Amino acid sequence: MSMNGRVREAGVAYVGVVGPSDASADEVEDAAALGRGLTERGHVVVCGGLGGVMAAVSRGAAEAGGVVVGLLPGASRSDANPHVTVAIPTGLGELRNGLLVRSSDVVVSVGGSWGTLSEVALAVRTGVPVVAIRGWRITDDGPAPIRVSSVSEALTAVDDLIRDGE
Repeated sequence: MSMNGRVREAGVAYVGVVGPSDASADEVEDAAALGRGLTERGHVVVCGGLGGVMAAVSRGAAEAGGVVVGLLPGASRSDANPHVTVAIPTGLGELRNGLLVRSSDVVVSVGGSWGTLSEVALAVRTGVPVVAIRGWRITDDGPAPIRVSSVSEALTAVDDLIRDGE
């Protein structure tokens, strides 16, 4: 099956989760719950592999027995947070954001920072659907992120996007 030109296993999606490394307590809580929910649905979590939202989504997914791919900005696997299953040191710095977006079937943003905004913008520009939990508000003539206010709403939106893409 394919979604956005990507071939994937039936029912399994690669969901990129982006958000600030300097995350608030609410963002950390949401990201951990999101990681658990994505894992319970059988999806692979893709993130930047470091701290904040990335560590929280990784922890939530790992605690639920999920797979987390961390696309690291530096050259060392040891930089990954301890919950990453597969650590890929890209050596690309912030340019790894494009790799994260291109490897995801759906991107979910939790909160907002300049790095998060760049990932959301790349996803929107390349046709990767975006679900934003209290994140950046993008107004444009093209496809826009689906804005939600809770993890439950985000998981429902991801389910709908994946089902529509099959």
